[in-house]
Amino acid sequence: MAVSSGVQRSISTVVFDVDDTLILTEAACFELENEVLRSIGRAPMARELHLSTWGMSLLDAMLERSPGIDLGEFSRAYERVMQTHVETGLLDVLSDEHLDVLDQLIADGYTVMLLTSRTESEIRHLVAADHPLTKRVARVYHADNVRYLKPSPQVFDELLADNGVAPHECVYVGDSPGDAAAATGARLRFIASLQSGIRTRADFASYPVDAFVDNFSELVEAIAGLR
Repeated sequence: MAVSSGVQRSISTVVFDVDDTLILTEAACFELENEVLRSIGRAPMARELHLSTWGMSLLDAMLERSPGIDLGEFSRAYERVMQTHVETGLLDVLSDEHLDVLDQLIADGYTVMLLTSRTESEIRHLVAADHPLTKRVARVYHADNVRYLKPSPQVFDELLADNGVAPHECVYVGDSPGDAAAATGARLRFIASLQSGIRTRADFASYPVDAFVDNFSELVEAIAGLR
């Protein structure tokens, strides 16, 4: 696809993970989930446990974060508390800097999509008609509209088939080794975002990472440099 500079790029589609990539959320989710646990009479978890299970789908992680938990009870309380945190600005705050990066990528001719392990209910507010992401993101893939979840490379099956793009035309931007395993296993290019400070380059040693960015603002240059 030709970008605004007139240079031919091999990448046409930029796909973003959500948590701690597009939006810095680990600390906010830790507070949210502990509030939910307290609301259903369960002990809060330690931060170290949350960090060690970060990147897993929420319900799978909760089985480790709170052994013996009733996932149905947790899910009902989670939706209620999450909505309050979103409305009060405690969760899923999308910075203007990150929006500016999306705008620049779009101006350069790339199609922007999201692929997350969140469920549909967990991202409903992010795809609402009045949310700033809605006019910028072409498609959103989540736990309820794909057959597989990360780190399975097959998590990208629907995205590639629906949009008629080849793996080598896509770059996935994520923050975890699971993101890297999924993307590189599916033959997508992969950029590791280290902005959250949770991961280091050493965490990705087993994967062919195309670029590392320490700040989201570095993505435009990193993606433009992919061949």
